[in-house]
Amino acid sequence: MNPSALTAAHRTLPFGSKVKVTNQRNGKSIVVRINDRGPFIKGRVIDLSKGAANRLGFVGAGHTNICMARL
Repeated sequence: MNPSALTAAHRTLPFGSKVKVTNQRNGKSIVVRINDRGPFIKGRVIDLSKGAANRLGFVGAGHTNICMARL
């Protein structure tokens, strides 16, 4: 996985799926491509690459509340 790419991990979505992710705290949105499995931490739905988290403005926090929609 390229940490600067706009990619993500999801438990069940097919690889290559595109998902729009919106940071609920600041309203920033991006489209990421599913290319990995996870997350394996209870309560988390999606793991974003560092590049995706940076674009959404929460890379320093480590996690945030998001909305996601499959495209």
